[in-house]
Amino acid sequence: MQNKLNFRMFHQIMANKFLTLLFIGLIHTFACQKPSNKYATAYFGSGCFWCVETIFESVKGVAYAESGYSGGQIKNPTYEQICTGNTGHAETVKVVYNPLVVSYDDLLRIFFNSHDPSTLNQQGPDKGTQYRSVIFYCSEEEKEKSKAYIQKLLTAKKFKSITTECALFEKFYKAEDYHQNFEKMNPSNSYIVNVSHPRFKAFKKKQANN
Repeated sequence: MQNKLNFRMFHQIMANKFLTLLFIGLIHTFACQKPSNKYATAYFGSGCFWCVETIFESVKGVAYAESGYSGGQIKNPTYEQICTGNTGHAETVKVVYNPLVVSYDDLLRIFFNSHDPSTLNQQGPDKGTQYRSVIFYCSEEEKEKSKAYIQKLLTAKKFKSITTECALFEKFYKAEDYHQNFEKMNPSNSYIVNVSHPRFKAFKKKQANN
Protein backbone atom coordinates (compact mmCIF):
# COMPACT_ATOMS: atom_id res chain seq x y z
CA MET A 1 0.00 0.00 0.00
CA GLN A 2 2.78 2.40 0.95
CA ASN A 3 4.64 1.56 -2.28
CA LYS A 4 1.53 2.33 -4.35
CA LEU A 5 1.10 5.64 -2.53
CA ASN A 6 4.74 6.58 -3.12
CA PHE A 7 4.43 5.60 -6.77
CA ARG A 8 1.35 7.78 -7.25
CA MET A 9 2.99 10.72 -5.46
CA PHE A 10 6.07 10.40 -7.67
CA HIS A 11 3.98 10.45 -10.83
CA GLN A 12 1.96 13.42 -9.57
CA ILE A 13 5.16 15.37 -8.86
CA MET A 14 6.58 14.55 -12.30
CA ALA A 15 3.29 15.51 -13.96
CA ASN A 16 3.27 18.88 -12.15
CA LYS A 17 6.87 19.57 -13.21
CA PHE A 18 6.02 18.73 -16.81
CA LEU A 19 3.02 21.06 -16.81
CA THR A 20 5.10 23.86 -15.28
CA LEU A 21 7.80 23.52 -17.94
CA LEU A 22 5.16 23.34 -20.65
CA PHE A 23 3.51 26.52 -19.35
CA ILE A 24 6.85 28.39 -19.29
CA GLY A 25 7.58 27.21 -22.81
CA LEU A 26 4.21 28.40 -24.09
CA ILE A 27 4.70 31.85 -22.52
CA HIS A 28 8.10 32.15 -24.22
CA THR A 29 6.67 31.00 -27.56
CA PHE A 30 3.73 33.41 -27.49
CA ALA A 31 5.92 36.37 -26.48
CA CYS A 32 8.45 35.72 -29.25
CA GLN A 33 6.08 34.69 -32.00
CA LYS A 34 5.07 37.03 -34.77
CA PRO A 35 2.20 39.36 -33.79
CA SER A 36 0.74 38.49 -37.20
CA ASN A 37 1.88 36.62 -40.29
CA LYS A 38 3.55 39.81 -41.44
CA TYR A 39 5.52 40.89 -38.38
CA ALA A 40 8.24 39.57 -36.09
CA THR A 41 9.38 40.78 -32.67
CA ALA A 42 12.83 41.55 -31.25
CA TYR A 43 13.98 42.84 -27.87
CA PHE A 44 16.93 45.17 -27.19
CA GLY A 45 18.29 47.14 -24.25
CA SER A 46 20.82 49.94 -24.79
CA GLY A 47 20.32 52.60 -22.18
CA CYS A 48 17.33 54.87 -21.66
CA PHE A 49 14.35 53.40 -23.49
CA TRP A 50 13.07 56.86 -24.42
CA CYS A 51 16.05 57.18 -26.76
CA VAL A 52 16.00 53.59 -28.01
CA GLU A 53 12.28 53.61 -28.81
CA THR A 54 12.66 56.72 -30.99
CA ILE A 55 15.65 55.27 -32.84
CA PHE A 56 13.92 52.03 -33.81
CA GLU A 57 10.64 53.75 -34.72
CA SER A 58 12.56 55.87 -37.24
CA VAL A 59 13.53 52.74 -39.16
CA LYS A 60 11.62 51.78 -42.29
CA GLY A 61 9.98 48.40 -41.75
CA VAL A 62 9.49 48.84 -38.00
CA ALA A 63 5.77 48.96 -37.25
CA TYR A 64 6.20 50.23 -33.69
CA ALA A 65 8.36 50.00 -30.59
CA GLU A 66 7.34 49.75 -26.93
CA SER A 67 9.30 50.66 -23.83
CA GLY A 68 9.45 48.14 -21.00
CA TYR A 69 11.50 45.94 -18.73
CA SER A 70 13.15 42.52 -19.22
CA GLY A 71 15.75 40.31 -17.62
CA GLY A 72 14.85 40.73 -13.96
CA GLN A 73 13.71 38.64 -11.02
CA ILE A 74 10.38 40.18 -9.97
CA LYS A 75 7.04 40.25 -11.75
CA ASN A 76 5.41 43.44 -12.99
CA PRO A 77 8.17 45.82 -11.89
CA THR A 78 7.54 49.54 -11.69
CA TYR A 79 9.85 52.23 -13.02
CA GLU A 80 10.72 53.24 -9.46
CA GLN A 81 11.72 49.65 -8.65
CA ILE A 82 13.95 49.09 -11.66
CA CYS A 83 15.65 52.46 -11.10
CA THR A 84 17.12 51.08 -7.89
CA GLY A 85 19.13 48.63 -9.97
CA ASN A 86 18.14 45.85 -7.59
CA THR A 87 15.50 44.01 -9.65
CA GLY A 88 17.87 42.83 -12.39
CA HIS A 89 15.74 44.29 -15.17
CA ALA A 90 17.09 46.26 -18.10
CA GLU A 91 15.19 49.08 -19.76
CA THR A 92 14.16 47.23 -22.89
CA VAL A 93 12.47 48.09 -26.14
CA LYS A 94 10.16 45.65 -27.90
CA VAL A 95 10.55 46.10 -31.67
CA VAL A 96 7.77 44.86 -33.93
CA TYR A 97 9.02 44.77 -37.51
CA ASN A 98 8.37 43.46 -41.01
CA PRO A 99 11.22 41.04 -41.83
CA LEU A 100 10.51 41.47 -45.54
CA VAL A 101 11.51 45.14 -45.21
CA VAL A 102 14.08 45.15 -42.40
CA SER A 103 15.91 41.99 -41.32
CA TYR A 104 17.12 40.93 -37.88
CA ASP A 105 20.67 41.56 -39.14
CA ASP A 106 19.60 45.12 -39.99
CA LEU A 107 18.24 45.54 -36.46
CA LEU A 108 21.55 44.37 -35.01
CA ARG A 109 23.36 46.97 -37.10
CA ILE A 110 20.96 49.67 -35.88
CA PHE A 111 21.37 48.47 -32.30
CA PHE A 112 25.16 48.73 -32.35
CA ASN A 113 25.18 51.97 -34.36
CA SER A 114 22.92 53.66 -31.82
CA HIS A 115 24.85 53.15 -28.57
CA ASP A 116 28.27 52.46 -27.08
CA PRO A 117 28.46 48.75 -26.18
CA SER A 118 31.91 49.17 -24.66
CA THR A 119 30.66 50.97 -21.55
CA LEU A 120 29.55 48.54 -18.87
CA ASN A 121 26.15 49.35 -17.36
CA GLN A 122 26.20 52.88 -18.72
CA GLN A 123 25.00 54.96 -21.65
CA GLY A 124 25.88 58.63 -21.52
CA PRO A 125 24.83 60.10 -18.17
CA ASP A 126 22.76 57.04 -17.24
CA LYS A 127 24.51 54.52 -15.00
CA GLY A 128 23.30 51.23 -13.52
CA THR A 129 22.60 47.65 -14.56
CA GLN A 130 19.17 48.78 -15.82
CA TYR A 131 21.02 50.65 -18.58
CA ARG A 132 23.18 47.71 -19.68
CA SER A 133 23.69 46.73 -23.30
CA VAL A 134 21.70 43.55 -23.88
CA ILE A 135 20.12 41.51 -26.66
CA PHE A 136 17.27 39.26 -25.60
CA TYR A 137 17.21 36.53 -28.24
CA CYS A 138 14.07 34.52 -28.99
CA SER A 139 15.70 31.68 -30.91
CA GLU A 140 19.02 29.91 -31.45
CA GLU A 141 19.22 31.65 -34.82
CA GLU A 142 18.97 35.09 -33.19
CA LYS A 143 21.54 34.04 -30.59
CA GLU A 144 24.01 32.89 -33.24
CA LYS A 145 23.49 36.01 -35.35
CA SER A 146 23.98 38.27 -32.33
CA LYS A 147 27.20 36.57 -31.22
CA ALA A 148 28.51 36.50 -34.80
CA TYR A 149 27.81 40.23 -35.20
CA ILE A 150 29.66 41.00 -31.97
CA GLN A 151 32.63 38.97 -33.15
CA LYS A 152 32.53 40.78 -36.49
CA LEU A 153 32.73 44.15 -34.73
CA LEU A 154 35.60 42.98 -32.51
CA THR A 155 37.53 41.57 -35.45
CA ALA A 156 37.10 44.84 -37.33
CA LYS A 157 38.21 46.67 -34.15
CA LYS A 158 35.11 48.88 -34.16
CA PHE A 159 35.24 48.78 -30.35
CA LYS A 160 38.06 47.93 -27.95
CA SER A 161 35.66 45.73 -26.03
CA ILE A 162 31.97 44.87 -26.13
CA THR A 163 30.02 44.35 -22.91
CA THR A 164 26.73 43.45 -24.64
CA GLU A 165 24.94 40.59 -22.94
CA CYS A 166 23.17 37.97 -25.06
CA ALA A 167 20.38 36.51 -22.93
CA LEU A 168 17.45 34.23 -23.65
CA PHE A 169 14.23 36.23 -23.73
CA GLU A 170 11.84 35.29 -20.94
CA LYS A 171 9.37 38.08 -20.26
CA PHE A 172 8.69 41.66 -21.34
CA TYR A 173 6.79 43.95 -19.00
CA LYS A 174 5.43 46.99 -20.79
CA ALA A 175 6.41 50.19 -19.01
CA GLU A 176 3.96 52.72 -17.64
CA ASP A 177 1.92 54.63 -20.23
CA TYR A 178 3.77 57.90 -19.73
CA HIS A 179 6.99 56.25 -20.95
CA GLN A 180 5.50 55.27 -24.31
CA ASN A 181 6.47 57.64 -27.15
CA PHE A 182 7.99 59.87 -24.49
CA GLU A 183 10.25 61.79 -26.87
CA LYS A 184 7.39 62.55 -29.28
CA MET A 185 5.12 63.64 -26.46
CA ASN A 186 7.75 65.67 -24.62
CA PRO A 187 10.09 67.23 -27.21
CA SER A 188 11.07 70.09 -24.89
CA ASN A 189 11.97 67.90 -21.93
CA SER A 190 15.52 68.74 -20.80
CA TYR A 191 16.69 65.11 -21.00
CA ILE A 192 15.25 64.77 -24.49
CA VAL A 193 16.90 67.99 -25.65
CA ASN A 194 20.29 67.33 -24.07
CA VAL A 195 20.61 63.54 -24.37
CA SER A 196 18.05 61.96 -26.71
CA HIS A 197 18.27 64.42 -29.59
CA PRO A 198 22.10 64.38 -29.78
CA ARG A 199 22.07 60.57 -29.54
CA PHE A 200 19.59 60.31 -32.39
CA LYS A 201 21.64 62.67 -34.56
CA ALA A 202 24.81 60.67 -33.85
CA PHE A 203 22.97 57.49 -34.81
CA LYS A 204 21.75 58.91 -38.13
CA LYS A 205 25.27 60.10 -38.96
CA LYS A 206 26.79 56.73 -38.14
CA GLN A 207 24.13 54.89 -40.16
CA ALA A 208 24.87 57.07 -43.17
CA ASN A 209 28.61 56.42 -42.94
CA ASN A 210 28.49 52.75 -41.98
